Amino acid sequence: MKPLAIVLFALLAAQAPAWAHGDVADQVKVLQQQQPSNAPGKTAVMLTVSYAPGEASPAHQHPGAVMAYVLEGAVVSKLNNDLEKTYKAGEYWYEAPGTVHSVSRNASKTQPAKLLVWSLVDEGKPVTEPLG
Repeated sequence: MKPLAIVLFALLAAQAPAWAHGDVADQVKVLQQQQPSNAPGKTAVMLTVSYAPGEASPAHQHPGAVMAYVLEGAVVSKLNNDLEKTYKAGEYWYEAPGTVHSVSRNASKTQPAKLLVWSLVDEGKPVTEPLG
């Protein structure tokens, strides 16, 4: 692993409770992060967010662009002033930088749910920031 990647991984790992989707230790797993050569000053991050039955994330926003894909189960999401929407396995959405994500929760009280998330953020910025 390159020294810069190690530093960024340590930085992001240290910020996990703030930029992850909550304070559950294994809820968010970073799969990879890279500095794309065609996007100077940016970091691309791919991660999974796992929700236990009935679990939700606190309200937050993303300083960078986000694309989310439901790998399993179903997730209820509310972005900005839109209505809540339920996304099932195989469905996806996009969040523009600064989008307020006021609802993000597992739609089921009995089955787990899992998201694959890709984000492009400014170097040194967290993927997610809490509201308030």
